Amino acid sequence: MAVYKHIMYSDVSDRCYLDVNIPDDKDEFYCFVYIHGGGLEHGGSWEPFHAPLVKLGIAVIGIQYRMYPNAKYPDYIIDSANAVKWTFDNIGKYGKCKGIFVGGSSAGGYISQMLCFDTHFLRNAGVDPAAIAGYFHDAGQPTAHFHVLEAERGLDRRRVIIDETAPLYHIGVEKEYPRMMFVISDNDIKNRFEQTQLVLSTLRDFGYDMNKVAYRLMHGNHCAYNKELYEDGTSPMANMVAEFILAPTKYRPANS
Repeated sequence: MAVYKHIMYSDVSDRCYLDVNIPDDKDEFYCFVYIHGGGLEHGGSWEPFHAPLVKLGIAVIGIQYRMYPNAKYPDYIIDSANAVKWTFDNIGKYGKCKGIFVGGSSAGGYISQMLCFDTHFLRNAGVDPAAIAGYFHDAGQPTAHFHVLEAERGLDRRRVIIDETAPLYHIGVEKEYPRMMFVISDNDIKNRFEQTQLVLSTLRDFGYDMNKVAYRLMHGNHCAYNKELYEDGTSPMANMVAEFILAPTKYRPANS
């Protein structure tokens, strides 16, 4: 694995950097742009599942972005869109990329859903939303993020608000979306499971092709599988991402 660390993708903040992780002995590869979680206030560009995923032949770009208390909506979404733009512009320097996927966990899953459903962020960054090969939405909040509610509006973070800051608000604007996968746990953050089901139901209600939408229910606490490594060094999270990218028919579509 070749690792290139702390590459700046924007000059708006010293937090706008990314790490590039390229598989060994691969002339061609898919690329996964990963947006970390941490409630939009902490987290880093490296996760334990990155190395196992690279070993499966997929390049990983782990991004960092502006966070609270030094950021506000939509700084972190704009940063993530700019990191995706950097990837399109530069990944060819590291090898032949067969497709770019975008995903995130928790707060990163919120951001990945915003990029997917509110396409103006990518367009403003100079990225054609249709060029994204797919999205991996892991336990992201599809309503107005609790930190937007609490830190910016002084509201109870448990409020369920669907406005322009919520991914759900934008479903139905575009005629179609890239294929995507949703992952959630049966013991996730309170109301996160139900809100994820609402996203799937809303996609169905608008008549989207649910054969392009995969779903996986995990067991345990919120995003615990992201940190888990098996004894052989493999990772359940890496396996899920790799199967979504490389073998999309393995998981049952969300309409079944």
